[in-house]
Amino acid sequence: MLTVLSLLSFAQIVAPVQANAAPLVAPALPLPAHSSRYPQGVAVPQHQAEVIRPQDVRALPGQLDSVPVFNSNSPEVVQSEGILLSTFPPEGMRQSSAHLNFPFEGRFDLFAHHIARGINPDDRRTLFMGVVVYNPGTAPVTLKILQGVSYLSQDAPFTDLPAYVANPAGAVFAGPGSRITTEVLREQRQSQWPEEITIPPKQAKLLMNVPIPLRQLTVPTDGTLPPGYLIPRPTTAVTPRAVRVASTSAMTLGNRTNQPSLPAEPAFDNRPLAVNGRSALMRLSSSDKVYVASLSMYAPRDGTGNERVPNLSEWLNLLVSGGLAGPRDRRPTAPDARAYLRFFYGRVSGVSQGSQWTALATDSAEVDHVTIPKPGQEFSYVISTVEHNTFGTEQIQSAPMLVRYPDTAYRANGNYGVLYNISLPLYNNTDTTQTVNVMLQTPLQDEQLEDGLRFRLPRLIKSFLEERFVSAILMTLGFLKPVMCMWCSSGGKKGNLW
Repeated sequence: MLTVLSLLSFAQIVAPVQANAAPLVAPALPLPAHSSRYPQGVAVPQHQAEVIRPQDVRALPGQLDSVPVFNSNSPEVVQSEGILLSTFPPEGMRQSSAHLNFPFEGRFDLFAHHIARGINPDDRRTLFMGVVVYNPGTAPVTLKILQGVSYLSQDAPFTDLPAYVANPAGAVFAGPGSRITTEVLREQRQSQWPEEITIPPKQAKLLMNVPIPLRQLTVPTDGTLPPGYLIPRPTTAVTPRAVRVASTSAMTLGNRTNQPSLPAEPAFDNRPLAVNGRSALMRLSSSDKVYVASLSMYAPRDGTGNERVPNLSEWLNLLVSGGLAGPRDRRPTAPDARAYLRFFYGRVSGVSQGSQWTALATDSAEVDHVTIPKPGQEFSYVISTVEHNTFGTEQIQSAPMLVRYPDTAYRANGNYGVLYNISLPLYNNTDTTQTVNVMLQTPLQDEQLEDGLRFRLPRLIKSFLEERFVSAILMTLGFLKPVMCMWCSSGGKKGNLW
């Protein structure tokens, strides 16, 4: 059985090449001199070449379950505080359109990924991400935290990994998305979360109250700091070039009598902006209906200007009186659009349907096995496919959205955090022992190619991954980076299932 959290766009089965077998790789195909992937005036990297690996490309059997997922990923980059995602009812809220009115009951998941970025190079304010859970009923609700993991970018830096690396202890990862999925696969729950919390009727509890700092903090960043805790100032003060203070006539949120100073953006400054990200993935179960909201807030300040941890009252006031956080991401292209210059998938913010994809890969519905390929041949099953990128299978695996904001993705593209549980009952139909390799890989997008997959040459794969990783998804769950390889070998002979 192959079990992964959504990481890649492909699962491949390949039999080893015999000495007299035909080569699997076709002659290299150079890219055009001026590729549309690069803007006008930008030099195209030299010696960009592609290869085609002939093989059968198959849709993945099975389907998603019906477990709802609180999916908070838009806006990805946050530079103003507000509501990230709210499933609360709209009644009594200042901005009713910011509340999607979706109660959770029973099993549900929570996925969140957001990035804090300064508005200028001197901006070092600490952005907090809060998750509030509210019990609308007349009896207490028990919320079980089955698994829960959250990391900042510096907790799991993006590192170059070899193509294949053993990871028996879960210590190998590249990026916070890779690390949280590795730990959730191992059914872990970080110590800052209890096994369960009880929410009294008509009351709310903080499930998360965690910083996304733009400077090095000397205190824990895992959410264990109590509300009101003072965050020490940096040992080396940053002298801003220009500062403007937020208008005192603006709406007061909770007890925030001292709003943080807002650095003004200089006319020109080529220094880099401070940036940091946080990812979180949780498996939850509630005994009755609850509403959930994720929000962003800059750390309030005390009378001397020190930052402090927000409290529940401030989060609730932001929820009731605030609007959507910004800046907003680019609007997605409608799935049924027939004319467009470029198809935009958008970022996800809403409730998607599907926490696990269960698959039994067989030759057909009439048999209970999948026959291994002949020596030197291979076939693949697609994973995490999206619209216009199904590798010719026309299978879109992205989870549907039950509720969403109008300017966010129509589907949960990439199925970030979705568990793929794939059974491969391999069948050896030959008279000799065979060895089979089961691998994950990331081919180039190609809907027209039949009976094959297109790849960049191996020596160029690093630059390709970096280009696609930065421009397409920035930080997901390692969607384009191979992080796992499973090798299957057999001592079976003809007629054996293994």
